[in-house]
Amino acid sequence: MDTTSGPGGGATRRCFVAAVSGAGLAGALAACGGGETGGGEEPSGGKELGPAGEIPVGGGKVFADDKVVVTQPEKGEFKAFSAVCTHAGCLVSGVKDSVITCDCHGSRFSAADGSVQAPPATKALPPVGIEVDGGRLRLT
Repeated sequence: MDTTSGPGGGATRRCFVAAVSGAGLAGALAACGGGETGGGEEPSGGKELGPAGEIPVGGGKVFADDKVVVTQPEKGEFKAFSAVCTHAGCLVSGVKDSVITCDCHGSRFSAADGSVQAPPATKALPPVGIEVDGGRLRLT
């Protein structure tokens, strides 16, 4: 059972209680996240994510296990960003109409460059290297 996050990767009361009971307040803050972050753990390079055809033009896909969001702002142009919201460390929830959304607190980011489109986040999503090789997406 995942006690570190709620829907979209946000901290939950259960997360806080589990972390406090098991590791004290410092552990709770580390386990549940909080405050403006620099992007969290970096995704690992070289890993194949899947077929490029799964990424819709103007949309994208969140690869939660890899903490990466891949977008296709224009046909044949793929971008990747950390999927860790720079506001409070939640995972972004999806991409629609060229906007990456984080349902934890309502932050919105550009699918083209990761820039903040709506607060509370104040920092852009950090870019992640990606390439298309034989129709497959691969982290670089």
